[in-house]
Amino acid sequence: MTITRQADYAVRLVLCLSRTDGRKVMTVDEVSKECFIPKSFTAKIFQRLSHAGITSSRRGVRGGFVLARNPRDISLLQVVEAIDGPLEVNRCVIDNTNCDLNATCVIHPVWVDIHRDIVHKLKSVTFEYLRNQPIPNSIS
Repeated sequence: MTITRQADYAVRLVLCLSRTDGRKVMTVDEVSKECFIPKSFTAKIFQRLSHAGITSSRRGVRGGFVLARNPRDISLLQVVEAIDGPLEVNRCVIDNTNCDLNATCVIHPVWVDIHRDIVHKLKSVTFEYLRNQPIPNSIS
């Protein structure tokens, strides 16, 4: 399982909007500069986030994007899946028809447990939690 660059960008975009309580309308230019994300990616990601009901757009001179929901109601899982689709530790976890050995495979229950743990963790981390975390001074 890999979180794509687009999903990472999406997390950063939603976090940026969350830090304004999701109420400030921000343009693609503002967000792309603040988050160090190419403008072309920013616009495409906002489209997908809007389609998933995470952000919404405002038209006009003072237009841009805002969060469609409160940051406490948006999880990391929702943002990642809005961009990358359902998480998949192993294909057999999502779709049992991908492997004929599921009934006799000793590793299958392990993949299921790992998948459940990852999904649970990503569901439990909200953008309200993230926006309240101190920004590290440096990366160790």
